[in-house]
Amino acid sequence: MVYLDYNATTPLAEEVLEAMMPYLAEHYGNPSSIHSAGRNARAAVDNARDSLAGLLGVRSHEIIFTGGGTEANNLAILGLARAHRAKGAHLITCATEHHAVLHAFEHLRDREGFEVTILPVNQFGQVDLEQLQDSLRPDTLLLSLMSANNETGTLHPILAIAEICRERGVLFHSDMVQSFGKQSPLDTAKVDSISLAAHKFYGPKGVGALYLRSGIPLETLHFGGFHENQRRPGTENVAGIVGLASAASLVAARMAKEAPRLKELRDELWKNLSGIEGVRNGHPTETLPNTLNVSFPGVKGETLLIALDLEGLCVSSGSACMVGSVLPSHVLFAMEVPSENAQATVRFSLGHFTNEKEIQFAAEAVGRVLRQLKAFA
Repeated sequence: MVYLDYNATTPLAEEVLEAMMPYLAEHYGNPSSIHSAGRNARAAVDNARDSLAGLLGVRSHEIIFTGGGTEANNLAILGLARAHRAKGAHLITCATEHHAVLHAFEHLRDREGFEVTILPVNQFGQVDLEQLQDSLRPDTLLLSLMSANNETGTLHPILAIAEICRERGVLFHSDMVQSFGKQSPLDTAKVDSISLAAHKFYGPKGVGALYLRSGIPLETLHFGGFHENQRRPGTENVAGIVGLASAASLVAARMAKEAPRLKELRDELWKNLSGIEGVRNGHPTETLPNTLNVSFPGVKGETLLIALDLEGLCVSSGSACMVGSVLPSHVLFAMEVPSENAQATVRFSLGHFTNEKEIQFAAEAVGRVLRQLKAFA
């Protein structure tokens, strides 16, 4: 099996599992308990918080551990909007955001009376900075834009956007679930809030983190305890938190070599696929080094994915299956990708264990499957 779906989830790194094992088997105390077993668990959580904060260049108390990237996004968007409503009720996001962000904004609009502006994107999936600035109003309290799109890899100019928001007094949250560990770290001090998910960078599933700049009020979403400085109640997932911090350190240490290696492999894959009628979606240069979104007009995306899986190639589609009908991805729709292309799209996302042999296998498998499908069309 060749796995090229790292943007969906990454395998758990051996080093990370090793770091987690003591807290799965031996140190099982509740980190809120005052006895020695509890203190050992609390020390592990505190050390993990310090480690992640150091990597991000922030203070430890600005880190909130969550149950994943979706919860981190929801906590940031709902928590900040509700806590700062006295300033106004206008929120801004983008049409290509992950549904964890879009659905949170839709809830605030439909159920809580907020006004939401959803910015369009250009053909590459990027927002226009002038249009973004024009959309800001005196009653705008929050803007949320992802650093890198999970389907196409397209990057937004996060630091420029952060400067705009800081000048206008607007809170800025960024979903960095896909970009963390894949590109050079940003100056996080300029972003008010950042969401992360461990399983996107070789950590365990079911644990994430939210960075929230010190001094910014946040309304909690849950009740039942005083954990995470009263911002996210519930007994901490000690092993998961240890795993998240270990994985973050791991990807940070190898990113300088890994990013150009993956870019070279990604470009080689695209060179091969472009020769068999592939059409690339997303920005050609301002993109994650590991991500390639390609349409193959004339075939059905769902059929293509199944056929590739039978060939031993694990990839994802740019389409979402809903009530039995395949609909174009909302990301590709926002980019105005033709429907025929959007419904025949494959996302290839590379990772640490991807090598040249796998890239060659993937290109050959796609070519073979396309010939077979078109022969029966």
